Amino acid sequence: MSHENPSPRAAPAGGPLAGLRVIDAGTMIAGPLGATLLADFGADVIKIEQPGAGDPMREWTPIKDGKSLWWKVIGRNKRLITLTLSRPEGQEIFKRLVAEADVVIENFRPGTFEKWGLGYQALAAINPRLVLVRVSGFGQTGPYSTRGGYGTIAESFSGIPSFTGFPDKPPTLPGFPLADSTAATFAAMAAMFAIYRRDHGDGTGQEVDVSLFEPLFRLAEAQVIGFDQLGIVKPRQGNRLAEDSPRNTYATKDGRWIGISASSQKTFERLARAIGQPEMITDPRFASNAKRCEHADYLDDLITRWFIARDAAEIMAIFERADVVAGLVYDIRDIVADPHYAAREAIVDVPDADFGTVRMQGAIPKFRGTPGAVRFTGGPVGADTAAVLEGELGLSADACARLRADGII
Repeated sequence: MSHENPSPRAAPAGGPLAGLRVIDAGTMIAGPLGATLLADFGADVIKIEQPGAGDPMREWTPIKDGKSLWWKVIGRNKRLITLTLSRPEGQEIFKRLVAEADVVIENFRPGTFEKWGLGYQALAAINPRLVLVRVSGFGQTGPYSTRGGYGTIAESFSGIPSFTGFPDKPPTLPGFPLADSTAATFAAMAAMFAIYRRDHGDGTGQEVDVSLFEPLFRLAEAQVIGFDQLGIVKPRQGNRLAEDSPRNTYATKDGRWIGISASSQKTFERLARAIGQPEMITDPRFASNAKRCEHADYLDDLITRWFIARDAAEIMAIFERADVVAGLVYDIRDIVADPHYAAREAIVDVPDADFGTVRMQGAIPKFRGTPGAVRFTGGPVGADTAAVLEGELGLSADACARLRADGII
């Protein structure tokens, strides 16, 4: 499906998804971030918000001058309209938008879209080519499907915190919305799987069901088969892995931390030579990764004592010369100053109506021929309502004024 895009806020839109139209009917993170990922690569994304306050992400910290900086990132590259989906007039406008869309992403509690007359069957009757991606806490089916689901609950339910953290400390949750962000990535990926099948199959769209917990659970890899075949229940081991040694973060003399992973024999031998202990190479306790895992406490103690006697810069210089696989644990101050981040354009400058120019993560992954781009930041509530409803759906200015007075837009 190819669409004209008259809004100056969305043009020029390059990237591999140019011509794809997406309706972002989600709120908060998981659904909207999935739409942002598509927008970064040229999809024309129309973001729907509730009239008035808009998406709750507009209130999330960090806040500058009363405006959410997080919103600038998650709302980027989208055209913004307001629409009340819970009322019949809003539903009719939504259906008109759906008629020209390729993808709709929503993340309401299961059953909500059906209650509004916007379930997949109703939308597919309008546009059989539509792909409806539905993101929810526990999925559209199963005994927990009607439960409310936030990322923290999904992270807990995935089992990952049970083996994340130190043995003598509580299970550790991530310091950012990992479940939402992972589900968003799967949602964007799933949308394009479905589009490929539509365009190379029978020409019809389909409904896609993405939960918050299952993408994380999928990334746990050998957890299920390990329990099924060997009864393994993975414990919390701090920064170690039962299947990889040495693998840890080590404190330096000047208070920094450096991460090491040396599971293969060659990488371990380079590490042993770099820290001035080549005798470890012939030590039978360290003859293989499996042996090193058995003696991880002793090995960690040897490495820890070497690290704490030296500053981070000295260690990293030694490791670079010796081709040791290691990395300084960065905080955001290190990241924004690092030349590799700069060379990769992992951080980009973006013009912003409120703050002049702001910096944020760039579009990834990198495409040689049709790269993505951050064209503009998340804007004010309803910034493109008139352009979309009047310019594309053909509503008159008077009709929009009435809808606005009635709280529909």
